[in-house]
Amino acid sequence: MPNPQRLTRKLEILRQQGTLNPRPQDVTHTLFQHSDFFDPRDLLQVKYEMLRQVRIEKQTVRQAALAFGFSRPSFYQAQAAFQQGGLPRLLPRKRGPRHAHKLTAAVMKFLAQARATEPFLSAKALA
Repeated sequence: MPNPQRLTRKLEILRQQGTLNPRPQDVTHTLFQHSDFFDPRDLLQVKYEMLRQVRIEKQTVRQAALAFGFSRPSFYQAQAAFQQGGLPRLLPRKRGPRHAHKLTAAVMKFLAQARATEPFLSAKALA
């Protein structure tokens, strides 16, 4: 029987990494039923095994997607990501802007000049 503290810690780590499967109940493949190794809550493991079932075990995309709780389009997205960059590309990516998108070079120049002339200007006054 699995250690409850260990399971709690694993769930915490999966959540922090963004790899906690939001729908573990949808994973119906036999490998993930009553296994100490295969964990339906581990999204990375589920995606990888889904891809492996199609490529190695020659399951159809439809069968694999259904058994692992994904849609066919999600399967193809995972497949493309894996082909482009291997296992790391199956990890969820951070959402949102990748860089400051509201502070243009002109705005930054203005802010730097304003701070140079009045160093104690508040953020509210700068805005």
